[in-house]
Amino acid sequence: MRIALIRQRYTAFGGAERFVANALKALASQGARLSIVSRSWQTEEGIDAILCDPFYLGSVWRDWGFARAACRELARRDFDLVQSHERISCCDVYRAGDGVHREWLAERSRALPLRQRLGLRLNPHHGYVLAAEARLFASPRLKAVICNSRMVKNEIRRHFGVAEEKLHVIYSGVDTAAFHPALRSRHRSAERKRHGIPEDAPLFLHVGSGFERKGVARLLAALARLPRTAHALIVGKDKHLKRFQRLADRLGLAGRAVFTGALTDVRPCYGAADVFCLPSLYDPFPNAALEAMASGLPVITSSKSGAAELIEPGSNGFVCDALDVTALGEAMQQAAEHSSAMGTAARGTVEPLTLDAMSARLVDLYRQLQGTHSR
Repeated sequence: MRIALIRQRYTAFGGAERFVANALKALASQGARLSIVSRSWQTEEGIDAILCDPFYLGSVWRDWGFARAACRELARRDFDLVQSHERISCCDVYRAGDGVHREWLAERSRALPLRQRLGLRLNPHHGYVLAAEARLFASPRLKAVICNSRMVKNEIRRHFGVAEEKLHVIYSGVDTAAFHPALRSRHRSAERKRHGIPEDAPLFLHVGSGFERKGVARLLAALARLPRTAHALIVGKDKHLKRFQRLADRLGLAGRAVFTGALTDVRPCYGAADVFCLPSLYDPFPNAALEAMASGLPVITSSKSGAAELIEPGSNGFVCDALDVTALGEAMQQAAEHSSAMGTAARGTVEPLTLDAMSARLVDLYRQLQGTHSR
């Protein structure tokens, strides 16, 4: 098979990029000839890079220009399947890793005052993304949509009427050997000492960039309601980092809320923590939740996160509304009190969701689509 995968930009910390990397490995193992269409791409043996990096100013021009250049370049080449991780209509397979944009806008609006809600609606970039999304799902070329959660699948059906047979739920896989409860014995003491966190303090871990969407403000507000022994380790990057640090100080969390920035290896943090907390406004399916569960941590997440599909409240974690700080604080307290048993249950939940299992599902789908294409 000759397969092209479209991803506009790569970042070392992106969940979508990790999915693409695993998909590439799965396809290469089956003898597929692979090309990646991107603005930039690191050299990798066996993968042909098709670089499309037209000049742009602003986000609308950026996305429109890349989509136009990518589709034009693909039209000049012969591929059996084109899979996009961007909202681009010249693809056979779309992975809806970013979910449904109108759902994200609706959830974000709930957290904003009226003036900012109006600004959100008038933002031209959001208008472009909504239009591109509609064109994508209406495209007669689209053969399959890979959804990373049932939540996303249901949203696509509800908003765009995509046929059931085109929608395939394939959860991301997790390396259950690299992310393992043994991280606790390896890293707990040293990592806590590194960040000035007492050995016996209840420690809540957050991993995810883009703090507004990932619910860091609500996490801090909930932490401020817990006993002063409770701490939080917040991993990720955000252009407004100082704003969140100031919020932590105003809430009296100086020394209790530690911001690490983005990390290339988060495993020591999983080993140091007792509970993973990610109350996102909207999260199609965060890979960090899988990693945390595989590492033996109970997970607290929001009802608009695909990870909620894996949570049995009170058994391996808790689910609450992203804006309900009271419920979040109660869940954090209960999870901390029962972290060992709940963490064991969390590990058992994700043990079947291996990288090999995900790869097998992907390969089966590609073979099915190849048969359809050849006919």
